[in-house]
Amino acid sequence: MAKTYRPYVPEQDLLLPPSLREWLPEDHLAYFVSDLIDHLDLSAITAVYEDEERGYPPYHPVMLTKVLVYGYCVGVFSSRRIQRRLLEDIPFRVLAAGNEPDFRTIADFRKRHLTALQGFFEQVLQMARELGTARIGRVALDGSKIKANASKHKAMSYKRMGEKQRHLRDEVKQLLAQAEATDAAEDAEYGTDRRGDELPAELQRRESRLKRIREAKRVLEARAKDAAAAAGHPSDTAKPDPKAQYNFTDPESRIMKGPDGFVQAYNAQIAVNAQQLIVGQAVTQETNDKKQLVPMMAIIATQSGDTPTQLLADAGYCSDANLAAVADTAIDTYISTRKQTHGERPGRPGPCPRGPLPTTATRVDRMSRKLHTKAGAAVYAARKAIVEPVIGQIKQARGFRQFLLRGIEKVQGEWALVCTTHNILKLYRLYG
Repeated sequence: MAKTYRPYVPEQDLLLPPSLREWLPEDHLAYFVSDLIDHLDLSAITAVYEDEERGYPPYHPVMLTKVLVYGYCVGVFSSRRIQRRLLEDIPFRVLAAGNEPDFRTIADFRKRHLTALQGFFEQVLQMARELGTARIGRVALDGSKIKANASKHKAMSYKRMGEKQRHLRDEVKQLLAQAEATDAAEDAEYGTDRRGDELPAELQRRESRLKRIREAKRVLEARAKDAAAAAGHPSDTAKPDPKAQYNFTDPESRIMKGPDGFVQAYNAQIAVNAQQLIVGQAVTQETNDKKQLVPMMAIIATQSGDTPTQLLADAGYCSDANLAAVADTAIDTYISTRKQTHGERPGRPGPCPRGPLPTTATRVDRMSRKLHTKAGAAVYAARKAIVEPVIGQIKQARGFRQFLLRGIEKVQGEWALVCTTHNILKLYRLYG
């Protein structure tokens, strides 16, 4: 007896137009994203279109917002990949309601409304607070190096710039002399009325490179003067460090040491509460976290509207100045005083002398003793379980390991969008 199967007729036409919404379960993430965005204030985006005069109507900004946010929720960040999903993926098609904007439209929308999209972070956080999820109690800080949209091989040190500048000047002189000799020879052969004033392509290329290097040197010299002035030193004589780097693709990014070695990157900061909701976020050009503790405390208060009762941070945030700053607050702070080795018990960062602390003990000594108490070790041990899984979810689960945009302002907006979608996913798992 021949095996029977359920009907399968690929070429059969549907008798009625299908509704894509019927192909998704009611509790799908796409519906949650759509409903949530419908409850957000999008006036900062829609107002841009009110007085705009075009020969053709634009795509609806609400639709593009939903498509973009959903893309970041499911790890689809590239505008080209989003366009493909709009053709192939049912949730994307449902959110777009049959519209098919091209990748350029999606990319331009993201760039144009980055500031407004950045504001969604606080709106979603406010919504979570009303639901009782964004309680500010115990908060853990951490920073993560996110690769910039630039190669470290497109960077050059200040010392190398000087050497390259001198080399290029010599090459330009040689090419100019060669061009003059060629002109003289052509005048002799073809006559003086023949046009020969165009620069050779090779000369144009070298002069362009020389111009870019001069601008890069000017930027590094300006940074050195600003740093000297901030430190209270004379700025007129300040010179850049010979090893100071300038990246020609994204000049505002920096060479930073990450888990996989040195990369061209930005330092992305997050503050996470006990429910693994991001309650504060920022991006900095600083290569380490020491200068970020105080700014992040202010950012948490601004973005979440509240102040944590406990603050946990790793050794990257430890300094006498930072400990002095938190000592003036009511926040119960636990900051590791040394980097832990692999497999070391959390909260017990190395040996600590027993007995009463000497009167000469520094703030770092006192924090070390606090972490070595049984209660202190138990509190600090929670840091890894609170904040590190969030970074793992963003970088590993969703695959956001590199910014698509360039420049600190745009990168800050994109990081805010990443953190917003993380919080949306948390709310979806709790209430979706």
